[in-house]
Amino acid sequence: MRPENIVHHTRNSSTPSAAKASSRIRPMIGRSSFPGAAQPAAHALSSQEHRHGRSATVAPGPAGPRLLRRALNALGVLSLAVLAACSSVSLKHSPPPAPAPQPGSTATPGPAPIVEIPTGPTWERGKARWVQGRWADVPGWQQDRTAEVWPALWRGCARPPATPEWQALCATVRQRGISWGQDVGHALVRQWLEASFQPWQVLTAEGQATGLLTGYFEPLIDARRKPVGAFQTPLHRPPADLGQRKPHLSRAALETTDEGKAALAGRELLYVADPLDALLVQVQGSTRVRVLDEPNGQGQPRVVRLAFAGHNDQPYQSVARWLVDQGAFPLEQASWGAIKTWAAANPGRVAEMLRANPRVVFFREEPLTQPELGPLGAQGQPLTPGRSIAVDKDSMPYGTLVWVDSTEPQAWAPTPPPPRPLQRLVVAQDTGGAIIGAVRADYFWGWGDEALLQAGRTKQSLKMWVLWPK
Repeated sequence: MRPENIVHHTRNSSTPSAAKASSRIRPMIGRSSFPGAAQPAAHALSSQEHRHGRSATVAPGPAGPRLLRRALNALGVLSLAVLAACSSVSLKHSPPPAPAPQPGSTATPGPAPIVEIPTGPTWERGKARWVQGRWADVPGWQQDRTAEVWPALWRGCARPPATPEWQALCATVRQRGISWGQDVGHALVRQWLEASFQPWQVLTAEGQATGLLTGYFEPLIDARRKPVGAFQTPLHRPPADLGQRKPHLSRAALETTDEGKAALAGRELLYVADPLDALLVQVQGSTRVRVLDEPNGQGQPRVVRLAFAGHNDQPYQSVARWLVDQGAFPLEQASWGAIKTWAAANPGRVAEMLRANPRVVFFREEPLTQPELGPLGAQGQPLTPGRSIAVDKDSMPYGTLVWVDSTEPQAWAPTPPPPRPLQRLVVAQDTGGAIIGAVRADYFWGWGDEALLQAGRTKQSLKMWVLWPK
């Protein structure tokens, strides 16, 4: 099995300055040269790595988790991929497949050298260079089901990029309502987009057009309010002094010292049965939870969301890398399944493995009021499966429409089938500590087992176009 990757952490979006779903955000340096453009608001979580560890000083609040789907390093991502190997849920919460199969180049595991540098009028934005293009330059533009992006755009327009162009356009979008795209259909939405926006291809400051697409998702796990039977591993609220000491105590110190135990006493939210479930949730930064000992009105377990609320500001260390170094398996066999197999065979060393990663992520509980939507992203709006991405916020502002040109991930095979294109319009609504660079995105697949599988496999070559109001 090839190494699978998953990256991300969720941020606290309850405060205006807090980054959301991708709490693995790292602040970028750069300023926009767009006339009238404003930088996104600073976030309380300054260096989080959602799914890879997000910033540690976020105050708990009502807003949903910011998926930190991007603070894990490439190997850290492997640990999430592990889960990808053990799911089989229906696709109803995952985005639909690409509209039509087309031949294309095989996806590469990382950035590839460009063959041709686009030319034309340019805008410099932080680390990015935007090159003006034509609609004919946007691969697959005519094939996308563009009406599907309208709800994500409509929600994002509640907090549009701070420029006059976006403010005016979003006033129109909000006035038309969330169902306008479905009401008028794909063709009319596409016509409106072409009349309202100018496409710009995104390059690095050095002129490279090809980058990396990864994926993230929201886990769904079982838990209990009280430690009963196998349910002995707690997920915690932040310690009372989390924002007062940086870094806070490491995982080992929190679990084994009197000071650490005192810091976490009474902060337990829920208990899970498998310590690796807790690891998965901490890497992803948020999760849906079936509370088995808390039935709803229909007698079924109540489902709540745990949202990212901070971390201990310790460095993230991949447990997959640790296991490779221990000789548990070679790097090319690293996957979530391999980690779980090792843990099952070595139960006495699971705590040692987990403590190899000193970072601990903390959570807050939220009601699941909109089960059809994902957690809040860094923009402060709920993520939409298949239509929301996390980006480097210093390369493009939250709320921006982005065209992604990539390929769908697929399970490893000695002779893989031809790749299917993944070409669609999405909204930049999140960020993460591992999402760094101009041509870089983390694709939100949704929740459940199929989303887990897809997120774990996603490590694709990527090109991007920004749609900016005329």
